[in-house]
Amino acid sequence: MATTAQPELDFLLVGGGLGNALIALALFARRPGVKVGLVEQGRALGGNHLWCFHAGDVEEEAREFVSPLVSAQWPRYEVRFPELSRTLEEPYAAVRSERLDEVVRAAFAAQRGSRLFLECRAVHVTDRTVKLEDGRELRARHVIESRGPEALSSSERAGYQKFLGLEVKLKRPSPISHPVLMDALVPQRDGFRFLYALPFSSDRVLLEDTYFSDDKHLDRARLEQEILEYAAKSGFEVECVVREEVGILPLPTRLRHVPNPAPGGPLVAGYQGAWFHPVTGYSFPVAARLACAVARAEPDTLRERAWPRLVREQRAQLRFCLLLNKLFFGAFAPDQRRNVIERFYRLPPESVRRFYAMSLSHADRARILCGRPPRGFSLSRALSSSGGDSSPSSVRSTPGGALS
Repeated sequence: MATTAQPELDFLLVGGGLGNALIALALFARRPGVKVGLVEQGRALGGNHLWCFHAGDVEEEAREFVSPLVSAQWPRYEVRFPELSRTLEEPYAAVRSERLDEVVRAAFAAQRGSRLFLECRAVHVTDRTVKLEDGRELRARHVIESRGPEALSSSERAGYQKFLGLEVKLKRPSPISHPVLMDALVPQRDGFRFLYALPFSSDRVLLEDTYFSDDKHLDRARLEQEILEYAAKSGFEVECVVREEVGILPLPTRLRHVPNPAPGGPLVAGYQGAWFHPVTGYSFPVAARLACAVARAEPDTLRERAWPRLVREQRAQLRFCLLLNKLFFGAFAPDQRRNVIERFYRLPPESVRRFYAMSLSHADRARILCGRPPRGFSLSRALSSSGGDSSPSSVRSTPGGALS
């Protein structure tokens, strides 16, 4: 098929996941008349995902375009450990991929000159062009590529966050009215393990079995059985399973140093560009912050000024988080890692929130690292696992999947 040039757009977004969806919504909210194209190889945007975030993670200017996405929200959440049970009065919210798809489609339909290219695969991407598999070539002033965890370029992986979530319909009202982010009272195996519970309504709950593990093997059948057993023991009377979600996210200690953007290449967002939280896997706060910054920047200065500044800011937070991964997976035996998280949840609520938002202050970092180490800390184990290189500074010069 002959190549056909499309009318020039202001922005071309490659990938229809969370990162580019938020960038599109931020641009529409801040820049009336902007022309945006979004290329996604699937039939729908967002895939099969549920993204969660602490409401305080999202900046004031992002709430205008984030609020319509929210599928459920709660005023508080709870964590449970052997020596600590705590309810934090911090709002928590969830965004379903189905809702994301609905809102973004409507936003594109209302924005004259903007267009979704669904079921279209990009085969070649540059700083100003995107060639599709069918031969068409799309052009724009700026191209932003955002792909998921499978695109993560890491020279070393500390471990994996892996999970199976079952959204279930209940026969009787849910025994909980707010999320339990971590029930770590369950038997520990395969690293740090916890159950995660989100009550969407009185008869609809998501139950998720999550592991911070040294390997990516996941026994789906076993986890499904254990989630249902946990439900029965915890007072959830399950009528049926209505949805499943499975995820395996790499949690690195170092990322390869790759220019972002590369000469002649697109601006790189999402997991591919290291715009995510490498400790928790949370991507929503970082993605929302990036979207606001892209929409706020003057288009003529985005590539040369604004984007490099954003990369430096993200890199500064990445360094510390990658160090935490090195310590978590390197200095503690798998059966001792629960102690690390239990100690973390003794921190002030604002420090916990800033940690998830990946906006830690110097004081927050000191609170996390200083004081008596959690039980199970082994300096010799940490040194042996580092392979002689304990520096976390080899960070890709640029982070997304959600904990759920």
